[in-house]
Amino acid sequence: MEKTKIGRRFQGKVAIVTASTQGIGFAIAERLGLEGASVVISSRKQRNVDEAVEKLKVKGIEALGVVCHVSNAQQRMNLISKTVEKYGKIDVVVSNAAANPSVDTILQTKDSVLDKLWEINVKASILLLQDAVPYLQKGSSVVFISSIAGYQPQASMAMYGVTKTALLGLTKALAAEMAPDTRVNCVAPGFVPTRFAEFITKNDDVRKAIEEKTLLNKLGTAEDMAAAAAFLASDDASYITGETLVVAGGIPSRL
Repeated sequence: MEKTKIGRRFQGKVAIVTASTQGIGFAIAERLGLEGASVVISSRKQRNVDEAVEKLKVKGIEALGVVCHVSNAQQRMNLISKTVEKYGKIDVVVSNAAANPSVDTILQTKDSVLDKLWEINVKASILLLQDAVPYLQKGSSVVFISSIAGYQPQASMAMYGVTKTALLGLTKALAAEMAPDTRVNCVAPGFVPTRFAEFITKNDDVRKAIEEKTLLNKLGTAEDMAAAAAFLASDDASYITGETLVVAGGIPSRL
């Protein structure tokens, strides 16, 4: 993070980032906070929330932590109401929560697992925005976190990939629905060695194979994804909506 000169594009802004106590979500919250935002972070466990808030505050970031399992309606509403109670508005929503509970092929995936994938990766994003809409300011911004797997679902995580494809369509549909006051964009990360993607970090051969698929011959970092999300959420992207920015080191996605 120190390598990049950080601006102050979010001074006076309030940003909610879901699933933000580690990995890409935490890096996004940190980046927005370093650029001046008051950030509201959340995840399922109180301890993780408290630890993440502490890390942000040490860096001089104004942060509020709220426990929120995105598929729990009461907790989603609580996330929004606590934010508004403390800060009075919402300027940025970054929807980052995702689950990948299975490595089964699509036709072998259990009904309950299909439900969980759909609920956390797609439906919860929609329901959270339904709760947030009354408090979104003119000029606000929504950023979904999809995946390179949304363009080419891999066998070991095919249904996960399909839910990420759905976010590309959701970005287009909501950009039209929420215009002109709110912009809606999407980041599609490539392979980033986080706890969520342990299969990359654990196995050197897998890691090497993925690195070789990229044009830049390396994996991405959580900070790379944070920089892209911050750009799309900021006024630097004020004429961009309905778009997906692929941040994957040149892994093929589309023409």
